[in-house]
Amino acid sequence: MSETRATTPVFPPGRYGRRRDGRRRLFAPIAFAVVVSVTIGFLALRLYDNYGDPDYDSQIVGWSDVTDSRMTIRFTVRVPPGGSATCGLRARSYDGAEVGRATVTVTAEGSERAIDARETVPTTARAAVGEVLRCAAAG
Repeated sequence: MSETRATTPVFPPGRYGRRRDGRRRLFAPIAFAVVVSVTIGFLALRLYDNYGDPDYDSQIVGWSDVTDSRMTIRFTVRVPPGGSATCGLRARSYDGAEVGRATVTVTAEGSERAIDARETVPTTARAAVGEVLRCAAAG
């Protein structure tokens, strides 16, 4: 009986390009994954710094005393104990146009964490909706 040996094919040199060895190179995919992870982490921290401050959470309660020249907006703000917050308020008309804007500072008394505020926003026309745009640490 004859025995057949399995041999690797021999190609003429320079004819089929450079031959690769059997090992895969993992440096590029790993480096790409690290760069993407660092970029996502940096982006998440930046977005949290800009928009995710949970200590200054505001909620609109309602509005009243609506005339052609003013609107009173009632809202609550959660702050650190005894802290204060600067809030941006906006009044809009029925068609959504901004008719008034004000920036107010509210302060908690003692060790309170929630501030119930009522602020008047001057308007240029009759307002239909009052909003709290954003509250941040006063200072």
